[in-house]
Order: sequence, then structure tokens, then C-alpha cells
Amino acid sequence: MTTAPRPRDPAPRPRDSAATRAALLAAARELFAERGYDGTTVRGVADRAGVNQALLFRYFGNKEALFAEAVSEQALAPLVEGPPETLLERMLTTMFDDTRGSAMFFAVLSSEGRAGEAVRTELGAAYRSAFAALAATDDPVDADLRATLLLAWLLGLGQARPEIAGGEKALVAHVLRGARALLSG
Repeated sequence: MTTAPRPRDPAPRPRDSAATRAALLAAARELFAERGYDGTTVRGVADRAGVNQALLFRYFGNKEALFAEAVSEQALAPLVEGPPETLLERMLTTMFDDTRGSAMFFAVLSSEGRAGEAVRTELGAAYRSAFAALAATDDPVDADLRATLLLAWLLGLGQARPEIAGGEKALVAHVLRGARALLSG
């Protein structure tokens, strides 16, 4: 008895791990910005990225690691996107311009638990160091104090942003003047 030849399976879909990882990060950024850490589920991220949630665990290990990578990369971008002398403008514009990722900053601020604390610690250290380098002083202790005060002020402004009236440009201009005064002494 002869059997009919089996139809060939279609060629397997090529796998692109970099594209899958990027899709997961993009979906995570959107959801963390919209819903915060606690309101975002790994299933929701995987669904939005169009992949199985097992891939999320494969690439990131857990939700905390996904959160850390998704928000850290975007929040640290102003540190490397230009020269140090324009850092304050870049950071403030990113932080307060709704079209440039301000929701991500506020997701970090409002995140509770170990994931939020770890990311805030990492970002705080990076920005504190960058701000200290801008301080007009040769005293490293004073430079660190100025940077710490500036960072605390900016974080407070970030949390109060919904109650602050005025346009983004005016807000950035006022805060920029105050930040420069603090750093210049």
C-alpha cells in the first residue's frame, strides 16, 4: 500500500529575538506609563507585544527586571543625549513634556515595592552624579549636597505636576532658573 506524500509544513516563521525583546520593552513602557507598576501584568505586556508571556520570562526573568530595564533605559536617556551643559533642559523637558515620556517618570515615582525602589535608587545615583558634576564648586561634599537638593526638588515637582498650573515651557523655564541658581551657588 502506498501512501500519499504528506504535505510539507510551511516554513517555520523566522525568529527574531531582538524584535521580540524590543516589542516587549515597548509594550511594557506603554503599560507601566498608563497603569503604573502594580496595575501592569506580565500577561498584559505579552498580549500587547503579541507574544506568549513565557517569552517575557525568558528575556527578562520577572516583572521587576522588565520594569527596571524598560523604565531605566528611557529615564537615563537624557544623560547621554547631549552635552552636560544642556542636561538640565533635556531632563526637564523629558520630565514635564507629556509628549516626551513624562508618564514614565511618574510611573517610576509612583511605583511601590522593591522594583520601584531599585529603579529610583539607580536613577537617583546617576542623576545625582551628573548634577554634582555641573555644580560650580571644587568641594565634592558641597557638589553632592547641591545635586541631592536639586534631585529632591525635581522629584517633588514631578509628584506635584498635576496640580501645577501653567504650560510646560513656562514650568521648564522657571525650574531651570532655580536649578541653575542652586548649582551655581
